[in-house]
This record gives sequence, C-alpha cells and structure tokens, in this order.
Amino acid sequence: MSQPRETDLYPPIKAFLEDQGYVVKSEVGAADVVALRGAEPPVVVELKLGFSLALFHQCLARLKVTDDVYLAVARAPGKRFAKALKDNTAMARRLGLGLITVRLSDALVEVHCDPGPYAPRKSAKRQKQLLREFARRQGDPNDGGQTRAGLVTAYRQDALKLALYLFEVGASKGADVARETEVAVATRMMRDNHYGWFEKVDKGVYGLTPAGAEAVGTSARVLGAD
Repeated sequence: MSQPRETDLYPPIKAFLEDQGYVVKSEVGAADVVALRGAEPPVVVELKLGFSLALFHQCLARLKVTDDVYLAVARAPGKRFAKALKDNTAMARRLGLGLITVRLSDALVEVHCDPGPYAPRKSAKRQKQLLREFARRQGDPNDGGQTRAGLVTAYRQDALKLALYLFEVGASKGADVARETEVAVATRMMRDNHYGWFEKVDKGVYGLTPAGAEAVGTSARVLGAD
C-alpha cells in the first residue's frame, strides 16, 4: 500500500464542499483549496497530512484574504492523534480558524470547529487556585521554563517547614508542629506523607525519616532564602 499524500485529501474535501453548493478549485494563488458559493466570501482550506506549526502559520496568512479559513489533516487512529486533535481544535478555535479531518480509508470528512471569533471563558476557580499558590509561595525558588519534575510548590515549602522543625526539635505532636510552623494542616500533611519525609512514632506524634533529614539540606533554596 502506497504512502498517503496531501493530494489524497483533496477529493474528499472537494466532494464535501460541493455537496454544500460550493464550486471548488485547487491551487488557486497560494491557497490549496478555494470554494465559492454565490456572493458569499471565499472559503479557503489548507491541506496537510498532520498537524504542524507551519500549517497554522499558513492558515493565519490566509486570513488576510478571507475570514473563512480551515486547516484539514488526515485522521489517524489511536489515542495520540485523539489528544492532538483535541489540543489543535482548541488552538484553531482560539485563532479563529476552522479544523477538518479526513479519514482516508473511507473518505469521511468531519468538521471539528468552524472559523469565527472566539472569546475563551475564564475559570474563576482556576484563577483563585493560581492566586492562592502565588500568595503561599515563599520567594521565587524555581527557574522559569523548567520541567514539572523538581518544581517547588507552596505545598513542598510547607512540608519542608515541618521537616525543619522536626529536625531541630525532634518528634512532636501534630498540634505543636502546626502552631510553631504556622502550617495549619501540618498533622494531615505528616499523616499523608507525600514525600516520604515523616513517620508516625506515637498517637498524634510524628518524627522525621532519613529522607526527610536529607531534604532539610535543600531547604535554603526551596524556602526562597537568599
């Protein structure tokens, strides 16, 4: 079986648009596909076998000609493509572009979003979470652009406060740790033991594990100290 080509996308797209009353021609000027219906503005479709930044750049350039611009890609099976489709549909919608997929095995054409202005809805909950994390974070211990691995969060900083207290004072009651460190949920954090730094030594009393003692050595940077 021969490898698919971009030109394989054209017949299904042409037939799809013609069924809606468009006159369709390929390679008109810089556009892969142009469709006209009466006195309506032209519809432009750019064809690619897969998603790429270059494809979005092409489509954005076509917005200088018409507001009705679609990117069309070959549909592939599997979860990887499904996620790419979801992410790129969201991007297309935000950019005011339409997105079409073509299943080459049976020429099925699906429109996932149409061109048009887009105003994303803001999430008050997510904004509140963002501002709360910003307020709780001590200093600026991370490097902008780093991966999630090793990222210092306010939760990690609080856990280190608990570890430092136990390192200096020894095993203590959760209530005492909460009061002295000003981490109100100290007992719950030590009980959950997310980082493996704490161990229960008696009812309501927690101590530090070797891993916790080792973590204390990183506390200056993580806690935002100069």
